[in-house]
Amino acid sequence: MRIVVCVRQGLDGELNPFDASAYEAALRIKEAEVILLSMAPPSAGEFLLSLTRLGARRAVLLTDKAFAGADTLATAYTLSLAVKQLSPDLVFCGRQTLVGDTAQTGTMLATLLNYSFITGVMSIDEVKSDSITVTTRASETVTLPRPALITVERIHTLRFPGIFSRPGSLETLDAAALGADVARCGLVGSPTRVLATRENASGKRKCKWIGFEELEKTVAQARVKQKEQLAAVASEKTLACVISVGEEAKEMASLVSKNVKIIQKTDADTIVRVIRESDPDAVIFASDEWSKRAAATVAAKLSLGLCADCTHLESDGERLFMYRPALSGSIIAKIASNTRPAMATVRTQSDSSDVILTVGYGAKGALDKVKALATHLNAELGATRKAVDNELLPYAYQVGLTGKTVAPPVYIAVGVSGAVHHIVGMQNAGTVIAINKDKDAPIFEYADYGILADIEDVL
Repeated sequence: MRIVVCVRQGLDGELNPFDASAYEAALRIKEAEVILLSMAPPSAGEFLLSLTRLGARRAVLLTDKAFAGADTLATAYTLSLAVKQLSPDLVFCGRQTLVGDTAQTGTMLATLLNYSFITGVMSIDEVKSDSITVTTRASETVTLPRPALITVERIHTLRFPGIFSRPGSLETLDAAALGADVARCGLVGSPTRVLATRENASGKRKCKWIGFEELEKTVAQARVKQKEQLAAVASEKTLACVISVGEEAKEMASLVSKNVKIIQKTDADTIVRVIRESDPDAVIFASDEWSKRAAATVAAKLSLGLCADCTHLESDGERLFMYRPALSGSIIAKIASNTRPAMATVRTQSDSSDVILTVGYGAKGALDKVKALATHLNAELGATRKAVDNELLPYAYQVGLTGKTVAPPVYIAVGVSGAVHHIVGMQNAGTVIAINKDKDAPIFEYADYGILADIEDVL
């Protein structure tokens, strides 16, 4: 059995943590021939060779000036050419990189390859000669026919190389060796364009101190705040027609068009047909797991640009301008699409609740009481990475850079210190309420309201 693992070196020089998890997952499959695949500058060759010491037989580096500046679709196209040459039974990808944070490339790659695929894999349950069975973040058990592609969550810690381990081989392929159409590669072949970037200072807020007894009243007031804010930032000039796939994205779509056509969540081929028939200016999806997967599939099928996890949309009456955080949330990028219709996934409130209550490690002694508070407020539970690592709640609840990104109207952080990797996952929430006994906790810098209290005492 041959498994190709797509990997990327991060800006810190280390392997992207989701890719590390995918690599470890491949190494755990008995008698598998594991091949690493990466698109990067020539300098990444030594990095890939060092990774082969962990068990991969060889690494393949795609490097050419024509590949530089690629967005997700152009990256998926280039990777697909290499995968076709390697003819694997399975392709493993990490959920996302920490550079773009889009979680699009794996889905687009599978679509271009015409492989069966699933995202958000939490465990690999069984691998047979003709199929692979996995469990997803949504607790679904899925069996895929091979060849198949899966994207893996942060479910494994990558092993260290053995003392006597030796590197495998490294093969370098350029555009000519891949038989690539350079018009579809790199910056030239990328349908999305970054128009401008700025430092992201939107997360920090001015904290107002309140007592715990004011919590319910504050939550009630905050529940309606987001709709008022959306109405205030609607574009003066609007697009003629925008499709919202599902009800969740309707409000964001309404910022840029007075004519929003809602289509129900359905299979990608049906969505493609509706888009072709309707000829909209833009197509907007929510950012839940299904929507991200469907949007990337549709974009690959139609060769359209797709901007992920947008926090704001604007229009000049002709084009859609999309704003999204990048580089672990440190910058905000303004993006436009060179293709029509423009496509975007947008951050919306939680599917199940307009309030998320996140448990930090600081609330470990009052976990049952905090859960009861969440039930009382009709709030969805979340967790920090430290809380998950210490088994207070399962990984599926984790909010942050290596968990999930949320943007509910109300976000309550209980016993959360406010590490930057957590802030990235919740900074676009409507109203943030932090409860912590440490007045110097960084979370208060990102909160609209602060309650200085020991959660064990007040509950």
